[in-house]
Amino acid sequence: MKRIFCLMLALTMIAGIAWAETITIPVASPYTGQLASFGEGVKNGALLKAEEINAAGGINGKQLEISLEDELCDPKEAATVATKIANNPKIGIVVGHLCSSATLAALPIYRDAKLPAITPASTNVSIGKMSPYYFRDVYRDDFQGLFLAQYAHQIKGYKKVAVFYEVNDYSMGLMLAFMKEAKKLGIKILGTEAYTSDTSDFKPQLTKFKMMKPDAIFIPGYAPQGTLIVSQAVGLGLKTEFFGADGLDDDLMTKNPDAEGLFVTTPFLPDKAGPEAESFIKAYNKKHGKDPNWFAANTYDAVGIAAQAIEHVGLDREKIRNYLASIDSKEKAYVGVTGKTYFDENGDCLKSAFIKVIKDGKWVGAEKQLR
Repeated sequence: MKRIFCLMLALTMIAGIAWAETITIPVASPYTGQLASFGEGVKNGALLKAEEINAAGGINGKQLEISLEDELCDPKEAATVATKIANNPKIGIVVGHLCSSATLAALPIYRDAKLPAITPASTNVSIGKMSPYYFRDVYRDDFQGLFLAQYAHQIKGYKKVAVFYEVNDYSMGLMLAFMKEAKKLGIKILGTEAYTSDTSDFKPQLTKFKMMKPDAIFIPGYAPQGTLIVSQAVGLGLKTEFFGADGLDDDLMTKNPDAEGLFVTTPFLPDKAGPEAESFIKAYNKKHGKDPNWFAANTYDAVGIAAQAIEHVGLDREKIRNYLASIDSKEKAYVGVTGKTYFDENGDCLKSAFIKVIKDGKWVGAEKQLR
């Protein structure tokens, strides 16, 4: 009995040492549900960065563990997940969330807990202004909407556009930014129609658009609904082009033959990435058999930024927030696979946008990009 007790005590001590030598960074995203394909890129990018950090010795000698927190891109679920994360005193920073609605639901919880967070994907304009503890390594929707309007005007030459948006923070913010710039540029907005995430029949609204004869329909939503909208429009004989934003940047769209020619904005293109991204793209390709999407690239960098902050100041939440806020210029920027990341007074960053298009059933960089 004494030997068994000693053995159990030794095992407990070993487990305790192993636990003490681990640093956990939660990564909150949709890993199941309608937008699980987005979460796949997030997961792959986060785990790849953690593997590389651990192979290089970890963070100050401690191994990095990624905790994948599934919140379905649903505000209620995001609030539940955020509460669990915020109440864990061993967590110094969180990477997430993905959808703007989920981030806006989690934001006050992290703010009250003084827990810094960095989102790799939420683009809603108001996020940075609502909390000194929220940062992002992705552009904002006011920039993305302006960029899309300029591309539609300068490169595509559209004169008349209809807008089909989802009722959520991401889609509506993007729609307003696009429409504001489009009107300045002389693009006529023929009409707007709305839908919800559980809509499956879009034909009534599309029938209205068919009568308007737009040059293109702008869909500032997500791929599960976007692919249905495109196919139902084609089925109605609506002869027009389609474009969207980074919410349509998903392989689901490439599987739809009706989506050929659809173009979207994206923060990351492998063929436009700088030299810092070469090893990342190769490693990702070797591991997953395909190029990384922008969710993977931005999350890879977000985890890198979080790990760098912990390396410099430890797990103290306030010190991590102050460290992130100090990355406020090109000279101090975190140099990652998506370029240089540095933050303004609201935790927002300035990042480039690119255009990609579906050609022969694959996403490719558009031949003409805005300069």
